[in-house]
Amino acid sequence: MRAIVFNKDLKYVTDYPVPRPNHDEALIRVTHAGICNTDIEITRGYMGFKGIPGHEFVGVVERCSDKGLVGKRVAGEINLGCGKCALCRNQMQNHCSDRSVLGILNKDGVFAEYVTLPVRNLHKIPKSISDEEAVFIEPLAAVYEILDQTCISSSDKVCVLGDGKLGLLAAQALAAAGSRVIAVGRHREKLSILDESGIHTGLSRDLSDRDFDIVIDCTGSPSGIRTALQIVKPGGRIVLKTTTAKKVQIDMNQFVINEIRLIGSRCGPFLPAIKAIKSRQIDLYPLISDVFPIEDGLKAFQHASSKSALKVILKVS
Repeated sequence: MRAIVFNKDLKYVTDYPVPRPNHDEALIRVTHAGICNTDIEITRGYMGFKGIPGHEFVGVVERCSDKGLVGKRVAGEINLGCGKCALCRNQMQNHCSDRSVLGILNKDGVFAEYVTLPVRNLHKIPKSISDEEAVFIEPLAAVYEILDQTCISSSDKVCVLGDGKLGLLAAQALAAAGSRVIAVGRHREKLSILDESGIHTGLSRDLSDRDFDIVIDCTGSPSGIRTALQIVKPGGRIVLKTTTAKKVQIDMNQFVINEIRLIGSRCGPFLPAIKAIKSRQIDLYPLISDVFPIEDGLKAFQHASSKSALKVILKVS
């Protein structure tokens, strides 16, 4: 099958073996897949991953034991827990010590014609959601994890740091939930997408010191946590969404001295994300920079790595 494969460098191949589903898995024909910052960081050494990257996708189930899923469009949760440990039994398979992660850890991803996933990981996509919109379900679910983890009151002043794909999604979701939010970044043209929705925005260079109750780092940059520490109030909270191949050093004393709470935040619930897209609470099309056929996957990665790009989508089939 056609696939984008990473092993020290990125290659497009046409002879990668089609995966074989286990008894509890579905074989899915991928139609569209999104390139996110994690995929770009993988090409820089993040997680030491080798194989087919990619974890944001929509596809059609071609084979599985659940006949009701065959022929249905689906998106899939990316963490595959062992199903046996205490974490998995308590619905915390995202943190299973023996897990694999789609396109990130010990599991080939979705930049290919076919992928396998456990049936329990799959979610049917309503007809009213397009393939291009469905690609955003996984990253939008990660945004809703913030709302699950963090009690945000109407009086809290919230800053979303970063004007990339995740930052723009987070600002929209928080605003839709009634939060008093401002999105801050370096690119006025990207922030203008939020301006059109009536969401407050600002440039990083205009940030004032210690002004926010909650800061959400969606920068995708090692420097994001440092900026968050500079602008969060004493007693405030920082939600960290950024993962990078490059390690970062920060002054941990600031967390103690200023009694700042740091919350790591990763994958999240799919159902609120699907509901938000279906009800048009989140405007996704302005976030799509370009769509490439999988044959042009290397060009797509190059474009996705540029500072001007937002979501780049691979059309697989």
